[in-house]
Amino acid sequence: MGFAVMSLTQAAADRVKTVLKAASGAEGIRVSIKKGGCAGMEYAIDLATEANPKDDRIERDGAVIFVAPEAVLYLLGTEMDYEVTKLRSGFTFNNPNQTSACGCGESVELKPADLAKLAAEGNPVVRTD
Repeated sequence: MGFAVMSLTQAAADRVKTVLKAASGAEGIRVSIKKGGCAGMEYAIDLATEANPKDDRIERDGAVIFVAPEAVLYLLGTEMDYEVTKLRSGFTFNNPNQTSACGCGESVELKPADLAKLAAEGNPVVRTD
C-alpha cells in the first residue's frame, strides 16, 4: 500500500506546473530540509532534472514533487501551498512537525514525525502492512 508524505494545494500544483513549463529539462521540484537559519532548519526547493530512485514522488494534476529521503520524517503530513501577498510570493508549508519558526519566517525548528503515534491514530500517511 502506498502513501503520500506531503500534499499539495491547487495553488501549489499550479505554481509547480508553471515553474516546470519554464524550466527546460526539469522533471519536477525537489523538496528537502537543510540545516541553517536562526531556528536551525530551512525548507529547500530545487529543480529536479532527474528523479532519485530513493525520493518519494508526489503528483497532483501534472505537478511533480520529489521529497528527498532524509526529509521524509520531517515532512510527514505536511501540506505545501503557494501564496501571493503584496510583499512576497512563495511556497509555504503547513507542517505538523514544526515546533517553532524564526521571526522572519525563513527558518524553522522541526521534529521527526512520531510514527507510533500516527499509526495509533489511524493516520493514512503511515503504512501498517
